[in-house]
Amino acid sequence: MDELQRELPDVEATQALACQLASFVAAGGVVWLRGELGAGKTTFARSVLRALGVAERIKSPTYSLVEHYPLASGNDAWHLDLYRIAGADEMDYLGLDALWAPGAVSLVEWPERGGSAIPPADLEIHLSQALEAAGRHARIVPVSARAHAWLRQLAVMDPAGESSTGACADAVPRA
Repeated sequence: MDELQRELPDVEATQALACQLASFVAAGGVVWLRGELGAGKTTFARSVLRALGVAERIKSPTYSLVEHYPLASGNDAWHLDLYRIAGADEMDYLGLDALWAPGAVSLVEWPERGGSAIPPADLEIHLSQALEAAGRHARIVPVSARAHAWLRQLAVMDPAGESSTGACADAVPRA
């Protein structure tokens, strides 16, 4: 399967997709989030982090560029927003070696600005405003072999997900 497309008519649908994705990346993975300003990249990243068990306030990394969240599993999650990076050479000052650690979960907005300073994507999620209805459209593209397996599993999952029932928190392994 080369890609999967999902309509996200509301925030709950976005959270449901993020919950499903979190179950795959919990053991480590790199997700590149693409889309125009306001497409929902930060909302999606926050939803993944919440599904991974981050209980603290999840801040937007718009100004800090990088936010780190230790997970109960012992792994680390990273949320990067590289919109304000003018060039990949600016990445050297951020000290991002931990993004490459086994088990690290990296959610990267505006990845094209990071160059080789960020790990290659396992999965790319392209978010856009829906053309004919309210909400957003997600195009999910696997890049790595493990992401192809994730996509096959995601394709057979109920798009409504389990987050509306509160089961999302139980679906993501943490320890």
